[in-house]
Amino acid sequence: MKSKIAQAIKSKYFPVAVLWSDEKPKGAIQFKEGKRGCVASVLFQAAKGHTAVFDEKTTGCNGGAVGLGFKDFELGYIEYFLSTGSPERNIPGEYHRKNPKMATGFTQQLPHIQIPTKYVVFKPLDQVSEDERPQCIVFFVNPDQLSALVMLANYDKPTKDNAILYSAAGCHQTILEVIAQNYSDSLKAIVGLTDISARRFVDKDLLTFSLPFKRFVELESEVGESFLSKEEWGNLRDR
Repeated sequence: MKSKIAQAIKSKYFPVAVLWSDEKPKGAIQFKEGKRGCVASVLFQAAKGHTAVFDEKTTGCNGGAVGLGFKDFELGYIEYFLSTGSPERNIPGEYHRKNPKMATGFTQQLPHIQIPTKYVVFKPLDQVSEDERPQCIVFFVNPDQLSALVMLANYDKPTKDNAILYSAAGCHQTILEVIAQNYSDSLKAIVGLTDISARRFVDKDLLTFSLPFKRFVELESEVGESFLSKEEWGNLRDR
């Protein structure tokens, strides 16, 4: 499966398809059970051409299990970890939220996704077969490319908020929140990897731009008539 969008923005990386599957791809990257790791780092590997797979026990961390949709956060740890920590409970704090109350409110706003399969698979889009249907597509983009994709997300709409940014963990921004868009009427694109804990796993000039698969298909059909085929973008793309 090829992408007109990726070609038009001159993407250095493969768009990544996120799929649900009951079959484990052969030779796929997978964390070992109990090994700590970041979903965002594996997503970036998929953008470089590798296939990766996760099950509920190999998500790298508790936040990754939530970001991939295998579970929801349970209170008692995460609200302290995301905020001030708790010496009494021996919980370190990231100080990403002002206090446990703010962190609790954040976790309660995350989408609840029930995965119907055993695995979540990351695969370069050009390796996706015609009979596979991804849940979403993730682009790794520089500022110029991000500008183009935000504009494209609004190209065929009269509204101005068709590409949005949520404050969340990298895997929540790139996967969980995007898949949740499949169950809404808006099908918004989501800008991601502003999570400072995940940014060290990608190049410093990259963010992500994720689309629900249905919206990706819609925008693929708009490329030829849009600004992406015009001189102004061509000059910016090639600078």
